[in-house]
Amino acid sequence: MLTYALLLFLIAAVGGLFLASFVLRGRFAPWVVSLLHMLLGASGLGLLATAVVTSGVATLPLIALCVLTTAALLGIYLASLHFREKVARKKLVLTHAGVAVAGVSVLIAAILLP
Repeated sequence: MLTYALLLFLIAAVGGLFLASFVLRGRFAPWVVSLLHMLLGASGLGLLATAVVTSGVATLPLIALCVLTTAALLGIYLASLHFREKVARKKLVLTHAGVAVAGVSVLIAAILLP
């Protein structure tokens, strides 16, 4: 289940790069891509949470879940700015991306280091 969660996060990351390219140029990103990015990320988070709960408390998957939940909360804030027709600050977008990359990196380590 961790591998499927990772695949969803990696696909969401491609959409995130596309979205960030708009925001870093000071433009609004397309809503459809934002919603797809959110849906993929939330699905990955749900799979990861299910894996953590059903397999007991393994350290690396639990850390990945906490870090990726933080990234999701930042993403929700970014979406609220988009909804209010405000372009997000570049620092905030880069922080969201950095936290997400850190979480995915921990998830990769959890998969590779049993």
